[in-house]
Amino acid sequence: MTYTISDAGLDLLFREARTHNGWTDQKVSETHIRAIYELLKFGPTSANCSPARFVFIASDAGREKLKPCLDEGNIEKTMSAPLTVVIGNDLNFPEHLPTLFPHADAKSWFIGNDPLIREAAMRNGTLQGAYLMMAARSLGFNCGPMSGFDAEKVEAAFFPGTNIKANFLCNIGHGTQKDMFPRSPKLDFDEACRLE
Repeated sequence: MTYTISDAGLDLLFREARTHNGWTDQKVSETHIRAIYELLKFGPTSANCSPARFVFIASDAGREKLKPCLDEGNIEKTMSAPLTVVIGNDLNFPEHLPTLFPHADAKSWFIGNDPLIREAAMRNGTLQGAYLMMAARSLGFNCGPMSGFDAEKVEAAFFPGTNIKANFLCNIGHGTQKDMFPRSPKLDFDEACRLE
């Protein structure tokens, strides 16, 4: 099989990529943070709705604000991470559709349909969180995505007065082997897939 990116690139993004719990003290610069976003924003979402909102926490003050929101098992690895991203889903995303999807009246599809708004926000915001991880990996960073936090506390701390709901968190930096678990088994094709 011929790959359109190198075998080493596929290793970087998928085969050798791991969830990291330990971090070096090397910072993630604002230049790198902006570069991550400039890549992830091109990932597709339905009707280009782009509901994800990102808070990039790189300061000690930001980490201290996040700390009370974390489950006990996530505190140490998050406090030592050079960057933690809060990925939220903006339930007001339809307001941006006239700009983001101008060739159709996509905003009208969602008016008065809160279940559809929540479903679309969760699906597409989660996709954008995955694009965040692929963008960070492609730039040479390691990722540690996680649940294990109080969503209401995160929303109060980082999205007050908005209609943005916390989705998940992702630590980003240069990972170490600290607390690295052995790679877990993955399902084979025939266990997870079928052809029709």
